[in-house]
Amino acid sequence: MGPRALERAGGRPLWSQLQDDLLRRIRAHEFDSSFPGELALTEEYAVSRHTVRQALGQLRADGIVVAERGRPPRLVRGGPPRAIDQPVDEVYSLFASVEESGRTQTSTVRRLDRVADGVVATRLGLEESTPLLLLERLRLADDEPLAWDRVWLPWELAEPLVGIDLTRTGLYAELAARAGVHVDGGRERIHADVADSGAARLLGVTPGAPIFEIDRLGSSGDRAVEWRHTTVRADRFCLSATFGSRGSSTPWALEQARPAH
Repeated sequence: MGPRALERAGGRPLWSQLQDDLLRRIRAHEFDSSFPGELALTEEYAVSRHTVRQALGQLRADGIVVAERGRPPRLVRGGPPRAIDQPVDEVYSLFASVEESGRTQTSTVRRLDRVADGVVATRLGLEESTPLLLLERLRLADDEPLAWDRVWLPWELAEPLVGIDLTRTGLYAELAARAGVHVDGGRERIHADVADSGAARLLGVTPGAPIFEIDRLGSSGDRAVEWRHTTVRADRFCLSATFGSRGSSTPWALEQARPAH
């Protein structure tokens, strides 16, 4: 038990050696009661904090350790969490999908403002000067970052959302209950990407980790009422669709302009 010495002359990178030794100790159940923090590991292995963060970053990306900003690392009990399986051949709510998977979905509201955005307004079929409500949230599943979500809605429809608690509720449910707006259709484009430093910091992954980028134009009847851009961790989210006689889907043209970040 305890740490093994790391090879410091011409061997593998220190962070990779540290990661392997932490895995060995995890498998030996050395950390079942608690997992050491960054400072303890820097002292134990006589390495820099940067080296420790690199090792923990990969363990976190593999779903073995949860290491969130400002909180001590901890082991993920029962192994990496199963990815949330999201059907894409129907209108869906990420809140409902997370809850139906047995996890608790919460949100940290980063911004809730009246804004003017001519590009988004045009996408919604509105005059460029039309005021919009911008809701930016960090979506979490069992307190672990899952998605970075930005939604633009016409102000005249969404104003009743201002001031309400959006920590543990779905946007579509609140729109229906408070504004009488039912999102019942739309178009969506999904593509794979890798996280830049900003997205990685928010989602708790290493830069370059796989992500999904999702653009959605949501509608209520014939009216566009929502433009949304969501960045989702690819290790926690998968997509499924139904084909044939049970359902069909029409792809959104690939030349559709992407929103500005």
